[in-house]
Amino acid sequence: MEVEEYLMIVIRTLFLYAIILLIFRLMGKREIGELSILDLVVYIMIAELAVVAIENPDSQILKNILPMLLLMIVQIILAVFSLKSKTFRDVVDGKPTIIINKGKIDENAMRKQRYNFDDLLLQLREKDIAKISDVEFAILESSGNLSVFEKKDSQDGGITIPLIIDGTVQKTNLEKINKSDFWLRQELRKQGYKEISKISFCSFENDQFYVDLLDDRK
Repeated sequence: MEVEEYLMIVIRTLFLYAIILLIFRLMGKREIGELSILDLVVYIMIAELAVVAIENPDSQILKNILPMLLLMIVQIILAVFSLKSKTFRDVVDGKPTIIINKGKIDENAMRKQRYNFDDLLLQLREKDIAKISDVEFAILESSGNLSVFEKKDSQDGGITIPLIIDGTVQKTNLEKINKSDFWLRQELRKQGYKEISKISFCSFENDQFYVDLLDDRK
């Protein structure tokens, strides 16, 4: 291999490194543990395209960059859809799952997530929790991380369970607190909230509602 070829590989590597940094920056900042399946697929594909471009110095650099840019555009468009639609977020990212609720393990939720006791104990140990009996709530996040609330930290008697997100009633969460859609709408009307579609976020904790209205600015 001639010196020119080595030099070309070095230049292409540095150039592609800069392009990938720019692409990831434009797609937004997210920690590795917070990446959705969609994010992970896009990142792997971009990395593979970069490797192919480096290993084939004779190929046109534009042909290598074009699919990377296309993936970036697709990812940004999907991110916009994700911001606008709770349903889309649930399909792409999945939903958080309550594994331990008020000290009781939900085996059905574990089975649905193909999550076993070895996984649970491992993630509890990683958080320096030796006994399941010390846990009041444990939530398996869509990223795969386990959020844990110990009993001593749960003096208020509960965790935030959203009842409305982006103007949509979360019926599954209503069932968890043994409330109905009719009850929710009736209680919100008493407080002056007549249109569910205008509510960005609503939760019910300690017999009190927390309500945040949608921002009028688009």
